Amino acid sequence: MVRLSTSALVLSLIRLSVSRPFVSRQDDSVSVELDGVTYVNKGLVGFGFIPSDFRESTGDTLGGIGSAIAFKQGTYQILPNGSVTGIMVVHPDRGFNVDGTVDYQARQFEINFLLNPYYGSDNLDFEDAQKTVQLTYLRTILQFDRNNTKSTGLDALGVRPAQSGFPALAIADPAMPIASKKDPRLTIDAEGLVANSDGSYWVSDEYGPYIYRFDASGQLIQTIQPPAAILPMDDDGNLSFTSEDDPATGRTGNQGFEGLTLDPINNVLYAMLQSATIQDGGDDKSTSRFTRLVAYDVSDPIATRPSLIGEWVVPLPISNSKGNTRACSEIHFVSPGVFLALSRDGDGRGGDDTESKYKNADLFSIAGATDIHGTKFDDPSNPIAKKGKLDKSITPAEYVAFVSYIDDDELARFGLHNDDPDDQTLIDAKWESLALAPVGDPDFPDDYFLFTFADNDFLTTNGFSLGVPYDAGLDVDNQVLVFRLTLPSVNPQSVEMALGISASYSKV
Repeated sequence: MVRLSTSALVLSLIRLSVSRPFVSRQDDSVSVELDGVTYVNKGLVGFGFIPSDFRESTGDTLGGIGSAIAFKQGTYQILPNGSVTGIMVVHPDRGFNVDGTVDYQARQFEINFLLNPYYGSDNLDFEDAQKTVQLTYLRTILQFDRNNTKSTGLDALGVRPAQSGFPALAIADPAMPIASKKDPRLTIDAEGLVANSDGSYWVSDEYGPYIYRFDASGQLIQTIQPPAAILPMDDDGNLSFTSEDDPATGRTGNQGFEGLTLDPINNVLYAMLQSATIQDGGDDKSTSRFTRLVAYDVSDPIATRPSLIGEWVVPLPISNSKGNTRACSEIHFVSPGVFLALSRDGDGRGGDDTESKYKNADLFSIAGATDIHGTKFDDPSNPIAKKGKLDKSITPAEYVAFVSYIDDDELARFGLHNDDPDDQTLIDAKWESLALAPVGDPDFPDDYFLFTFADNDFLTTNGFSLGVPYDAGLDVDNQVLVFRLTLPSVNPQSVEMALGISASYSKV
């Protein structure tokens, strides 16, 4: 069962010395420099999970929660002993779809967390390691299309015409991905999540790839459509939202807006494709490195349709052996022009191979990159990278490796490992989410916790999907890792705004 976070538990963990004053393990810290600023990874400080067969309030298996995460506004608190607690909002993708897409309504889960960071050098056993992050499922919020119509995770085989008034009206929808002509429900494969101060949420998806805004009750209130170069088009120039096949141009199948994040001070919403568009080399892993980051002004999205105000090229890491792209599963705003990027392979628990070669939360900067929005490159006939070779007129973002998820020594401190044996202590394959929050340590004011959840693809031997039992042949828990980072460029106000807290009352 999912463990409860109680004051008694906090006290017991203090006695176990799981949470204690931070002592820097300098030999284990990793420093990188970007734009003249030094960033430090102080290591893994927390691990926990929700069991693979846990069922949420609808009766379905709770899974895929690593697709997107965000702190629920106003819930983050720093406890006197250095622990932190709050509510994490997590968004699964389109349900258990290993054997084909299913009629899974888009939804968000609220999960209470209690982090008792472990800073010791000794290796915890697996059972004690789980006490460092306690997770408690709270509730499910289902999400709906217009007119309170249920959304679905079925493949988008149809196109619903744009609403009257698009694009002049800020809340009118563009042409939308739907299940089919006979089933005109909105299809969503959610991959990114941003919590707004008014209780609404921005959600990015792979089908469009679009960005949706839902109110606190789960009702769709707005849709953002990307430039033509990103929209999936068939050979005749018509929209083709299916994820089963690659389009002629635009986002690659299942490689839509995986990354979504917000600069809360300047009200700029950023979204990034998982890898290159088709015309930019995305039809081959060996040429799909140059992806696109777009930015929208969301200062007043209901009164004025969010406008595209920036677009940049980000060079993703490539494997050392085959030169294939390490696709990006999430981004997170750090400071103006600087972002975290979660790039990885698909190996680990639930993947094709038990040994992962690359799972990183890296850094990139667009400070010196070329802004291509509003140029010829927003037309799919003008690729930024023919067959993966970047156009000479474009300067890409600067990208540096930073936080490794598969450091053997760090994993061992929490009873985890990379590579065989393929058991519960093997790190999950698909990590797809990032969230930052202040440590609240006066001796280290630039330190932040980085929370990251894995998408377990709903893999369990005791599952329920749409009320029907299933056996996926493997149990993959919903794992969470927490790192401690020093991020000197962060404006504390931006983090406080993102969390809906203030320095005066974030500590209790």
